[in-house]
Amino acid sequence: MPEPGRHSPGVHRRWDLAGLGLLSPLLLLLLFAFLLPIATLIPTSLRPYIAGTGIGEGLTLEHYVKALTDGFYLEIILRTVVLGLVVTLLTLVVGYPLAYVLARSTSRWRHWLMLLVVFPLLLNLVVRTFGWIALLARRGLVNQWLMGLGLTEEPVRLMFNFTGLLIGLTHIFLPFMVLVLVAVIQNIPREVEDAARTLGAGFWSVFMRVTLPLSVPGILSGSILVFVLTISALVTPRLLGGPTYKVMSTLIYEQFLQLLNWPAGSAMAVVMTLIVLALILLGTRLARRWEAQA
Repeated sequence: MPEPGRHSPGVHRRWDLAGLGLLSPLLLLLLFAFLLPIATLIPTSLRPYIAGTGIGEGLTLEHYVKALTDGFYLEIILRTVVLGLVVTLLTLVVGYPLAYVLARSTSRWRHWLMLLVVFPLLLNLVVRTFGWIALLARRGLVNQWLMGLGLTEEPVRLMFNFTGLLIGLTHIFLPFMVLVLVAVIQNIPREVEDAARTLGAGFWSVFMRVTLPLSVPGILSGSILVFVLTISALVTPRLLGGPTYKVMSTLIYEQFLQLLNWPAGSAMAVVMTLIVLALILLGTRLARRWEAQA
């Protein structure tokens, strides 16, 4: 007879089966939406490409070697990663104060502020991107203001470069960072902050020693989400980056649909997937290490 407070192996087995049953819809969705496409890309990426003919016979690592050694592809990979990191940093710097205000505010205007944060997500992505084109174009509103104020004599190049993509993607993915941080900050007990103030800590001391450390898991989650969305974005880089300023997503699009080089496109897609998985693994380990130390 099992000791009091302990479950028999049969009970544990039933709990495991019940948990597996609850997770099975999510596992099936993950299988069909993620694993199967990747499993299809890998064999394609190992096939040779013959110009004018298409996918050839046999296996080769040519596309991976080219993606990881050719200067052109390395520059695009580095550009994409740097863009993702800078967009993530900007959304965090801008989004954390906004999320803190939304999470701690008791004003009757709080719901309207939240609506303003979420509102861009209700607009079509193409519409938002064309709005930035109207603002950042050579004769756009921003350049007209700069020249009208006498800050510059010639239009500043704000499109088809890193600057245009940085501005557009930061605006588009800022709500994702804010929504994640709002949920995390709201879950921080007010009593902990009140206890620190009772012991004589000021606002900044409470924020730096209590609020910010307790919100680190949310910062990591929001950063991973924004980074993944940034490096995989296609519509905005295609429109604001133009045909000359390429990132990994636009290069993959070009390989698949314009050059019809499916093996090279598949190899680049696998490389980008590995970068994303490595980042998620790193973020998960950092979050677990932080929770263990807390």
